[in-house]
Amino acid sequence: MPTPIEEALLDVRTQRAIALLVAGCFFMENLDGTILTTAAPSIARDLGTSSTAVGLAVTAFLLTVAVLIPVSGWLTDRFGAKRIFALAIAVFTIASVLCALSSSLPVLVGFRVLQGVGGALMVPVGRLAVLRVTPKERLIQAIALLTWPALAAPIIAPFLGGVITQYASWHWIFLINVPIGVVAFIVALRIVPDFAADEVPPLDWLGLSLACVGLASLLVAASLVSGAGFDARWFAGSLVAGIVLLALAIRHLFRAPHPFVDLRSLRIETFRLANAGGSVYRLTISAVPFLLPLLFQDAFGWTPVQAGSMVLFLFAGNLAIKPATTWMLRRFGFRLVLVSSNLIGVLCMAGMAFLTADTSIVLMALLLFLSGVARSIGFTAYNTITFADVEPAAMSRANTLNSTLQQVASGFGVAVGAILLTTGFSLEDGVGGGQLLPYQFAFLAIAVLTLFPTIEAWLLSRAAGHSVIGVR
Repeated sequence: MPTPIEEALLDVRTQRAIALLVAGCFFMENLDGTILTTAAPSIARDLGTSSTAVGLAVTAFLLTVAVLIPVSGWLTDRFGAKRIFALAIAVFTIASVLCALSSSLPVLVGFRVLQGVGGALMVPVGRLAVLRVTPKERLIQAIALLTWPALAAPIIAPFLGGVITQYASWHWIFLINVPIGVVAFIVALRIVPDFAADEVPPLDWLGLSLACVGLASLLVAASLVSGAGFDARWFAGSLVAGIVLLALAIRHLFRAPHPFVDLRSLRIETFRLANAGGSVYRLTISAVPFLLPLLFQDAFGWTPVQAGSMVLFLFAGNLAIKPATTWMLRRFGFRLVLVSSNLIGVLCMAGMAFLTADTSIVLMALLLFLSGVARSIGFTAYNTITFADVEPAAMSRANTLNSTLQQVASGFGVAVGAILLTTGFSLEDGVGGGQLLPYQFAFLAIAVLTLFPTIEAWLLSRAAGHSVIGVR
């Protein structure tokens, strides 16, 4: 018979094992959200399409994750954490194999949607499992384990994608998930507890359907712009359908007794700032890591490894400034920090528009590093102020809404980058502006878009966010 101390140690080991398992799955999901950007030109050549069109595979994955995040909680309560988490790993792994076997862009996008279904369930269900089995005194350590994938995956993704593409093939970007997924599936069945709720409210099928079909329609419209064979009628029809359906979804979500995602938190000033201007901010900065590898490879003629290595400086700046961001918020307040970081980001995006193959590597690296610094400060400020004035009773629904809107913004960021680049290519055909003109147009356009959250931050009340961080 084990002693009480041995039983306690066993519990701690199980808690740590579950946290490590979930962290590994988070890393896999976060990695697949961004790793395709460096491989886009190679995928485009193999599938007979353009590099910008491959961005749809990234967008489809991120938007699927966004829409289904709110559903994951309902599924967990209804069927149990162990079943849903193991099913999510299985779907993600099988979809990864199917993505590697794709022979055309529509097939790849379709399997990326399936992969997004698995990813949407892995992230929140795994986090919930960790929170359920971890006592409060060990919660900080557990959350720290779950945080590192979100920090590490975007940093190594461009370089890793470049290495795999150059020395193997883009197919292995998906195939490396298979052994990880198989091991995670087996371990999940053995150690994840199978808890479920006694009473579960009905799922909001109408709201979910309107949101899914609306976002899918906008994705189709984006594909018609960024791909070949543009058809104005199909584009207009898809765009109008998407806008109308999303408007109906928003109207329904405000009125439904049990909406699949609750929008009432948007009435709070600080929460609205983080998810209105903050969403535009995330949209534009998500376009940058997509555009840069295409600029380096398609315009400069660099190899995938060279492109991925240069993009590392963007995320190096992101990490380097992290220790100082809390001090900045306490010293200068949210308003000044947000306005400053956004303006620096605008200047960096404008600077990227003037990069050429002859630009000094050192100057290029410094520009990307500074852009990463501004990106990190803005992210931290928006994430910190999000829940500053949200009451504890409304925290759960606000967290779900915030996670959903963040994913939607990131997904559409890649789509908007692809659309702007395609528009730039059409301008190049008309005025003969050279190979760099499309990228100049795209970077300058996202710089202008970033002015919107800058203005909104300037209009923020001076006392906003004081409840979470004191201002000297």
